[in-house]
Amino acid sequence: MVGKPPELERGTGVPAHVQIERWLLASIAGGELAPGDRLPGERELAGRLGVSRMTLRQALATLERDGVLLRVPGRSGGAFVAEPPAEPRIECDLTGLAGFTEQMRRAHLRAGARILTAATVPAPAAAAVALGVAAGAPVHEVARVRSAGRSPVVLERSYFPLLPGLLDEDLTGSLYDLLATRYALEPRTAVEHLDPVIAQPAEAAELGIAPGTPLMLIERTAYAADGTPVEYALDLFRPDRVRISVRSGPAR
Repeated sequence: MVGKPPELERGTGVPAHVQIERWLLASIAGGELAPGDRLPGERELAGRLGVSRMTLRQALATLERDGVLLRVPGRSGGAFVAEPPAEPRIECDLTGLAGFTEQMRRAHLRAGARILTAATVPAPAAAAVALGVAAGAPVHEVARVRSAGRSPVVLERSYFPLLPGLLDEDLTGSLYDLLATRYALEPRTAVEHLDPVIAQPAEAAELGIAPGTPLMLIERTAYAADGTPVEYALDLFRPDRVRISVRSGPAR
């Protein structure tokens, strides 16, 4: 049975339905709710939470979409905890400029990295424009397969300015932390573009999927606080393993 509902926080920027989703996910993770358990009825649960049934339904609909809950219509129906998938999708929030290592920490998973390339190369055209260097000028390229636990989830290819000693550092951890601590170039803002693409054979082999599998490409240029471009990246995410989210607010 679901435990005592939380006191929902107002004015924090986190919508009530998101707080409800997090509470139910924590209840499942903590063993208070098990697969097959039925949640209280909508009227009762909304009353206990102090929210409208519409707000509650928004939370339940999101959890149903993500495969966490199974909703059955009818008098004997309701919302039931679903059997967990073998590999649940990982939430990656692009609202803040958190790197993959930080995203996995938030998801309580260990981030891994397998380095494919770490070399000084002539800047491709797009990387040169993003980093503000001449086409073909030398830049550092770092390509890695990032994993959550033991499962590969993203193929990263990043280009950096010619930072002294960068390629001699440990490149298996957070490169953003490295930029901040070694070079005082902490990425503070970024422009990101998302495009659906199809996995090419070499990419598929690295990610352990079949060629032609859909992927989500995130093209990113990251900037330090003073506007200096510090990274141009092309990240290929497996959408079966990662769910991309962005929070928004009213225009000012």
